[in-house]
Amino acid sequence: MELRHLRCFVVVAEELHFARAAARLHIEQSPLSRIIKDLEYRLGVQLFERTTRRTRLTWAGSVLLEEARRIFAVVEQAKASVKGAAAGFRGKLRVALSDGVPQSRLAALLAQCREEDPDVEIFLREVPSSV
Repeated sequence: MELRHLRCFVVVAEELHFARAAARLHIEQSPLSRIIKDLEYRLGVQLFERTTRRTRLTWAGSVLLEEARRIFAVVEQAKASVKGAAAGFRGKLRVALSDGVPQSRLAALLAQCREEDPDVEIFLREVPSSV
């Protein structure tokens, strides 16, 4: 299964009309129909109930629509993570605090971290100091 097939499926599922979906995808209706039929063949399920008057999602189609949207959300998150990494974003900073750290020093450190990389997530956790 290819992402482009899933993208086509999602548009048809949203439009519930092959001609409108094809127009939205900037392709002809015939290749779009072939893509959907190929996807159905590969999955071994019928995704749409088609009549001359309407197109409806089957239960399997509804499930695939939900999964496809989740897949595209993960793909978008991956793109954002890669772009962030290329820009120097490192992700998360976890700081364990004990009661011996002066608040002013902690505030200055956090301010400096925020200034150097405003996108970094900072997690603070209090830990007991060892005696």
